[in-house]
Amino acid sequence: MLISRPRVRMFAGASLLVTAAMFATACQSDETSSGSSDSSASAKATTGATADAAGDKDSAADSSATSPGAKDKGAQDGSGADTGNGERGKVGQVCGANDISWSTRDESQAGGYILVMAKAKAGITCVLPAALPTVAFGSDGTEAGPAEQSVGPAVTLSGGTTAYAGVNPKTTNDNNGKELDSIIVAVGNEDANPVSLPVGTITVDKPVVTNWHTSPADAVPFGGGTDQ
Repeated sequence: MLISRPRVRMFAGASLLVTAAMFATACQSDETSSGSSDSSASAKATTGATADAAGDKDSAADSSATSPGAKDKGAQDGSGADTGNGERGKVGQVCGANDISWSTRDESQAGGYILVMAKAKAGITCVLPAALPTVAFGSDGTEAGPAEQSVGPAVTLSGGTTAYAGVNPKTTNDNNGKELDSIIVAVGNEDANPVSLPVGTITVDKPVVTNWHTSPADAVPFGGGTDQ
């Protein structure tokens, strides 16, 4: 059977159209596949970046958690106390008057004075700072001045350790003064629990007190008085 020339041309054109359509479909499929690959790679990159950010955040949190510990340590070490040589050293708990067992003794050396003895109560370890003990007399609060030119070192009280301070209640040579039979002693002016210690009858006029010492022989109040 003979096919006319126009019909042949029609069949050829249709074939070309089918081929072009198939080629376009294949290209679109390749682009879709490529787009999917790119999207997958982008998603992986985003996930990696998120994980890295989370890791950095966790590291920062760990660092932040460590910092308070260091601060706490600094807070626990404290600022120390005066060691008596112009420097500050790390020490334990500062004594309060209620941490101490107190006693007194009359001494005849240096014209007579009162020896104050301080010993930590059982189970307590504390520090008498490098400063004069506070010694007051009577209701008017007359306080003893320094019998030494400079403060001594801090003294740690624990177990059988005893600290000594010498009090001369009268450093004048006249008949002035007030008579008392007790003294008030505290570790320092900030001590909230001063104690009253009984002594024999004493005349008080321009009193002085030594630093704390670990030997009673060093707690004799030779200096600090007047002859007025």
